[in-house]
Formats: sequence, structure tokens, C-alpha cells
Amino acid sequence: ARNNVVKVVKSKAGDKVGLPCCHEIPTSESLHHHRVYWQKNTTVVVLAYVEGKKMPQDKQYENRTEIDTRNFTLWMSPVEILDNGSYQCIVQRLSSSLSGDSVVLCNEPVILFVTADFSEPNVSAEVSADSCELTEMVVRCSSHGGFPKPQISGALNNEPVAWNVSWVSESSLSPYNITGKLKLNVTKDSDFNFTCTVKYNGFTKSSSLLLSR
Repeated sequence: ARNNVVKVVKSKAGDKVGLPCCHEIPTSESLHHHRVYWQKNTTVVVLAYVEGKKMPQDKQYENRTEIDTRNFTLWMSPVEILDNGSYQCIVQRLSSSLSGDSVVLCNEPVILFVTADFSEPNVSAEVSADSCELTEMVVRCSSHGGFPKPQISGALNNEPVAWNVSWVSESSLSPYNITGKLKLNVTKDSDFNFTCTVKYNGFTKSSSLLLSR
């Protein structure tokens, strides 16, 4: 039995990425005896060759995809967030007989997971109310332009704090902007160190702000 572990390829937006195919043709054979289809979500033609001729492809992949004519690796550059998804490599060998039958040599999915970097978090604080002993402050942390949906965590003098978080994204495959907000009552004559950390797909970005009252 074949193991059904789906291949996952990770990439960053803007990079070049190669998606492996499930079949390689020996040097003695020619691309002209094969059909190769790379498709996305089983409907969109990313790149296809039939008997060595390139077939029409979906517009979003024009001029940024190429195929290795031996092992059929699909190269994509530059990668975009919209490229996230499931791809399939289908290879058929064409029969040399007149009946024209073809044999499917392989048909396997590959998942492409594209990450986009968030900006360095911007931490700012402003006084919202002031009395003799206490100052009420609002601290904000924001970061933008990344993918996938991030998590945000904060610390005040190394003690964890819970941000009031809001996200903005135009669609499920658009960059995210994230903002965390925190209200604090602080006593005068004390120093505060705020740290804000944004996490996404195993990556983290952190920034700190030191305040003296």
C-alpha cells in the first residue's frame, strides 16, 4: 500500500518555489510522448504540455511558471499569497498504437503554503487621563502586510498582558493588518517596558517601548 502523505511545500511571498511532481521521465524518453498537467484545486490549469506543446494556461500563472522537462517540477516565481492551495501533477504516457490510448503514470497532490512577512510591530503609548497619583494610558501595537492570520502577545515589564486585538483582511487570501490595544493605570515616577510580539506560521516579530513617567 502506498502511504498517502500529502507533500507540503512552504514558501515566502516574492520567492521562487518548486513543486515536485510524482513522475520523472528517463533520458531515453521524450516529452513528446507524454501529457503533463499541473492544475490547482482540480480545475485551474497552471501549466500543461501535450506532446511537447504548451497548452493555454490560466492568466494568473502566465509569465511566472515553468516546468522541468525531465522531472516535471513546477517552478513559480514570484510566489503570491493567492497561490496558497492544493496542486496536482498528472502525467500520462501516450500510446504509440493507433488506438491512441494513454496510461496515467501518476496523479498526486501537493499543498503550497505561502507566508508573507509582517512589518516590525509599532508600539506607541498615549496618556488618556491624568490625576495626581495615577495616569491612565492607552498602549497600541500594530503590524501589517503579513500572512497567514497572526497572533499577538504582549508583556509589561516582562509580565504577560492581554491585548484587545482586532484584525483586518480583505479576504481569506489577503494580507492581514493587526492591532492590539491595552488600557493601563500607572503610578507616577515609574518606568515601563512594553513588548509586543506578532507570531505567524512559526515566525515571530517583536518590538519594545520604554516609558518613563
